[in-house]
Order: sequence, then structure tokens, then C-alpha cells
Amino acid sequence: MKFKTVAECFQDIEAKSSRLAITQKLAELLKQVDPQEAAIICNLSLGELRPPYMNAQFNIAQKSVVPIVASLLDKPLTEITQDIRIRGDVGLVVAHGLWESHDEISVSYLYDQLSSLQAIGGIGSVEQKAAHLLALLKQVDPLSAKFIVRIVLGKLRLGFSDMTLIDALSWMECGDKSLRKIIEHAYNKCADIGLIAKTLKADGVEALETMQIKIGIPIRPAAAERLPNVQAIFDKLGPCVAQPKLDGFRLQIHLDKTQEKPLVRFFSRNLKDMSEMFPDLVHALLQLNVDTLICEGEAIGYDAKTDTFLPFQETVKRKRKHGVEQAASDFPLKLFLFDLLFLNSKPLLPQTHEQRYTVLQQIAPSNTNQTVQTIQEKIITNPEQLEDYFLHCLNEGLEGIVVKRPDAIYQPGKRNFNWIKLKRHSESKVEDTIDCVILGYYYGAGKRVHFGIGAFLVGVYNKQTDQLETVAKVGTGLTDQEWRDLKQKCDAIQVVQKPKNVWCAKELFPDVWVNPEIVCMIQADEITRSPLHTACKTQNHSGLALRFPRLLGYRDDKNALDSTTAVELEDMYEHQTSR
Repeated sequence: MKFKTVAECFQDIEAKSSRLAITQKLAELLKQVDPQEAAIICNLSLGELRPPYMNAQFNIAQKSVVPIVASLLDKPLTEITQDIRIRGDVGLVVAHGLWESHDEISVSYLYDQLSSLQAIGGIGSVEQKAAHLLALLKQVDPLSAKFIVRIVLGKLRLGFSDMTLIDALSWMECGDKSLRKIIEHAYNKCADIGLIAKTLKADGVEALETMQIKIGIPIRPAAAERLPNVQAIFDKLGPCVAQPKLDGFRLQIHLDKTQEKPLVRFFSRNLKDMSEMFPDLVHALLQLNVDTLICEGEAIGYDAKTDTFLPFQETVKRKRKHGVEQAASDFPLKLFLFDLLFLNSKPLLPQTHEQRYTVLQQIAPSNTNQTVQTIQEKIITNPEQLEDYFLHCLNEGLEGIVVKRPDAIYQPGKRNFNWIKLKRHSESKVEDTIDCVILGYYYGAGKRVHFGIGAFLVGVYNKQTDQLETVAKVGTGLTDQEWRDLKQKCDAIQVVQKPKNVWCAKELFPDVWVNPEIVCMIQADEITRSPLHTACKTQNHSGLALRFPRLLGYRDDKNALDSTTAVELEDMYEHQTSR
């Protein structure tokens, strides 16, 4: 397929607001291509050349692209800079340009050229990348160039996520969403939407139904539900097991010692490859008596002198690209394994928690001083035991507990009551912090006029509609410097108009919209009904909003789709009301 056809489809999608219309348009496009092209287009439609877990970056800043566009359009640099400022988008400037001859390149050719662009590195790479990108843009029409530039800059932003693509694949195959459950389950086990599309196109639905876990491709993690107190948890689960909730990095570890050079990969909660950040954990994992392994654990900073865990703010200092060895020395980690998903070429997802935990203890026993060990868990037979254990964990300085159903299988990508978390709360009626996505900011008044920001708008994710819904306007919880830092973060991802996947009342439109990618922790005193906010809003009910919201910090390990969901927020509201 010619990329021009894909670009025309992307252009049509930009003009559509209906989720169903977008889904059907994608389905029509995917129906026309071969399996390899389907894989490429699925990734490109999300603004990526390859799936996110591969961490493939172009590393080209907008300031580097401006001279390329000036050369492409044969215009002065100052004119291009001014045009970008007016239009707010480099892609739109390119789309309105004219240049001589261009070819209709294929999707595969574009993939090869962008792969070559990503591979350029070392001394003189900036100039080489510029020449390569300019040569590529000269081969295509302005509309195609618009989307190529956006992809390279990481600013495609068509307003849908992988969940919409899953629906589109179902529509492609059978004309409705009836295959969504099968496709999503395969994707949950093998989080590579391009591979899922390719497999479906090449081998049909049957191949997805028998999709196997693959070492090196992350499994979408299971997540815990919330309940307000110990009694509610025990009423829900009955006899159960409880594990301490550590405030560190949640990691999915992939290990393959059958290769000539053993493979060890660490994936974050949002499935980003963090392997380079934990060299001290690699050696410890290679000592485990296994051939292949996929497990989950929590890596947390540890102070051997005081025999205490470090707060998350200290642990997070290990998240860096440079000075990793020194960081490993300054902030040593312990890795507490809490689940086992795959062992020696055998998937363990269908086994119960009790079975998986038993095997995990055989691999990495608890109660050791080792760098890698299995987290301890307590068998609970009554609410009083659970209350005592919860208070014990709080006294140890931990966040709280995670309570698990012993007979539950592991359900990747699902949030349900197989796991329930209970955390330390303040005096507020809201039982937990809420992970929100920053959608934009307001200029503010008073002394904050000097900062250029006085409040910001946040939202939560509605999986059913694949959109972000507003829940609060936040104006407290930041120091003067933190306001300045937040503005800088937001300005780096500023967009000209409201992102298509954001549902916001016009009365709440911020002065500056941003691409929804910054996730922050919000504490609130109460969840209330709101005539303006759109979180959980339906024809019969007004939306939900946070009363007295304040910023507690950022969740760099999460993306917008990992934020608190509308369903969770509704549950929290109901628990609060019942209390």
C-alpha cells in the first residue's frame, strides 16, 4: 500500500469525533493491507515506529526539524519559525507547503527509511539525521510529509489508543466488535499491537485464541481494585492472603538463560524497557536456578544501616540514563518478587495464586538477605487478622497491603477483585490517592501571574469510550518552584487545540491544552457530583469531581491509560457514600 493512502485515512480521522466512525475508518484501511503492512500501520497510527516496549526513539527535537522544513519549502528560517508559532504545529506548516517532484512511496519503504533514521547515531548524527529526513520528505506529497514529521517528533496524536485499534481489528475481521474479547486477551498476553494485527491478518482468529507468551514481549500487568476498609475486603474475599504494599518500582522481569548471551529485561508498569537502569539486579537474577522466567516484583531502595526501605522519592532516583553504576552504589535496591507468570517455557497464568506463589518461593525463598527474594505473605482467616496485619505494615513504614484471592488465576491486563489494595488514608473521605492525567493549565492570578500558571485541569480514563474525562481543577499542593517546573513540563507538550480524546465542558477549557501524558497523584477530601466535570457523566447522572484536590507528586511509571479509570472513580464514590 502507498503511504499516501494511509495519510489520507489519518487526515479523515483527524476530522472525525465519533469513536465508531474512527474505528470503522481504521478497519477499512487495515482490511486493504497485507499482514506486515497491518503491523506497521497499527504502530504508526499510535505515533510509533515500533511497539512502546522497544523504546525506539528518533531523538530529533523540533528545533532540529525547523531548518529541515525551511530547506524543504525553500523559505527563510525566520518565516518558518513564525509560521510554526502561528499554526502551532510543524506538520501543518509542511502540509501547506509546495515542492517539486514527489513519489508515492509504500508503507514498507517508509518503515525502512524511518528505521534507518532511528539507527543513526554517534558523532555527526544530528547532521546525518537532518539530511536523511530531508531526503525522505522530498520524496512524498505534503499531506504524507505532514504525518511523517509528526511521527518523527512524537506528535501524531490522532486521539485514540490501542483499545480503539483492538475494536478496529474486530470490525476488520467480522464487521462488529464481537471479537474484541479474543483480540484483547491475546494483546494482554503479548503487548505488541502490530504483532496482534499481523497474526490476525495472516492466520486468523484461531491463531489469536492460541497466542503464546513470548520472552521479551511484556504481558500487560494485572491490577488491584480498591475497597474502603478491612471488613469490606474480607466480606468480598473471605479467607485470603495478604502481602505488604511496597512503594517502589513495579517491574516485570523476563529472563532467558538458554541463549548464548543470557537475556534479562525489566519492564515498567507501563511496559517501558528499563533494563539499563538495574545492573545490580541482573547479576542476582542470573543466579536463579531457572532456564526461562517471567515474574513480577517490586524494586525498592534499601538502607542496610537502618534496615529500612527508602521512600519512593529516593528509589525513583535510580530512573536515569547516565551514571547508572554510581546510582546503583548510592541507592542499592532489593527486588521482592510477588508473582510468577512463566517458568521454563511453561505459562503459569491458568494456575491459582497459591500454586504460583509456592513455585516462586522455591525459586527465590522469602526471609533472606538476598537482593532478590519472594515477598512474604500472610494467610488470613478472619477480619481481625487482616486488621492486625494492615496496622503492622503501616507501623513498618509501608504504604499498606495488597490482599489476594488464593484460588485466583492471573488475568493479564485486568483490574478486578482478585487483588484488592488498602492504603494508609488521611482524614479525607476519599480512601486513596487518584492518579490523574494533566490536560492543560490556566494562567492564574495574583503572584502566580509571574509563573504563567495558576491552576491545572486533570482527568481520568474511561476505557469504554477510550477518552479522558475531566475531574478537577487543581490549584494547591505546589511550591513556587514546582509551579515553574510544571509549566515547563506542560509547555514541552503543548498543543494548539483540545485533544480529540478529551471530553471537557467549554466552561472548563484551560488557557493552554497539553498532550495528555503527564500522570500525577491527587489527594482530595471528597468525591462529589458536578454539573460541569465529565468524569462518569451519563444521560441520567451528572459527572464526578474532586473536592479540595491537591498535588502529591507525579507517576512517571504510568501513562494516561494507566491512570485511575472512570469505573474506579465511580466505585470510590460509592464506597465513600456508604461510609
